[in-house]
Amino acid sequence: MKNICVLVSGGGTNLQALIDAQNCGEIKNGKIVGVISSKEGAYALERAKKAGIKTTVLPRKHFSDNLAYSEALLRVLDEYKADLIVYAGFMTILDGIVCDAYPYKMINVHPALIPSFCGKGFYGLKVHEAALEKGVKLTGATVHFVTSECDGGPIILQKAVEVLPDDTPETLQKRVMEQAEWKILPKAVSLFCEDKIKLKDGKAYVEA
Repeated sequence: MKNICVLVSGGGTNLQALIDAQNCGEIKNGKIVGVISSKEGAYALERAKKAGIKTTVLPRKHFSDNLAYSEALLRVLDEYKADLIVYAGFMTILDGIVCDAYPYKMINVHPALIPSFCGKGFYGLKVHEAALEKGVKLTGATVHFVTSECDGGPIILQKAVEVLPDDTPETLQKRVMEQAEWKILPKAVSLFCEDKIKLKDGKAYVEA
């Protein structure tokens, strides 16, 4: 059974999707053992507490730089004996020492079909605003491994979502979460915990 730690900064809707999937038995060979928030008062902490999951608040503002914060985070992850680290709306930049300590053991969900609308500056509603401005007919979500390159790690799963003519960034964001993010993130977590994700030549492959 692998220990899963979830990193959060806000409302925790993706965390809730993971909790619901765990409660339904959809996450095999893994258990969420801790939720770590970079902000005090994040509603994600309430979601974790309601589910009986331990929480740690590690406010970014209490640390002088990314390195100091990352060192503190590594100590917390060590306490939780983390096997898998999941970014779920985690909005804090970490130093490369975290990726070095957990190579291909950190995953993130991005609200677009990478390599579109990704990288530095593309987060939250900004992703959906860019998609609508470009006029794409399909968008979606991507679960990928976290590496030192922003949104550049090997892609694990993707799911497409239709863009409608009357969409606003807010309506598109909601649809992408409901139809893609909340489905493929728990699935990718389970695949990792079941050792069904293999890496070859910098690409991730899912075993049947």
